[in-house]
Amino acid sequence: MNIGIRSIPLVLCGLFYALLCVFSIVTGVIYMKGKRELNPLELPDSFIERLEDTDTKKQFAVKMGIVTFFVGIVQGITSFAILRGTTPLFYWIAVGFTVFSICSVLFKLKGKISSFPLMKLVCYTLILIVFLLKTTRVVYF
Repeated sequence: MNIGIRSIPLVLCGLFYALLCVFSIVTGVIYMKGKRELNPLELPDSFIERLEDTDTKKQFAVKMGIVTFFVGIVQGITSFAILRGTTPLFYWIAVGFTVFSICSVLFKLKGKISSFPLMKLVCYTLILIVFLLKTTRVVYF
């Protein structure tokens, strides 16, 4: 792959998604095996309050692990789409998952403001801006 100076922002976006991919897959496996409690930074307070007993929390952690694992796979596909980036399909996969990620973080922010989701929101928004700025000369339809 020939990386010019103008491609560096896209490469950084792809590497960010690759890092998230590994983190999400590992975290998903840890949740699925029941080796980690729910992270209160990732869910609204009102939702955590509804999970009253320990068994319900453990069952939900397993379900959250499965979802987190599959999100990691999609993040890997998104990373590949960004780094490969030669077709409209790859572009729309990357843009679509980034928009989905922004919406997901906004949902998680509902009820509380914390630094971790805000940092993710800023990163995803910057990635979307990079996509939009880098593709203003090429129309993908």
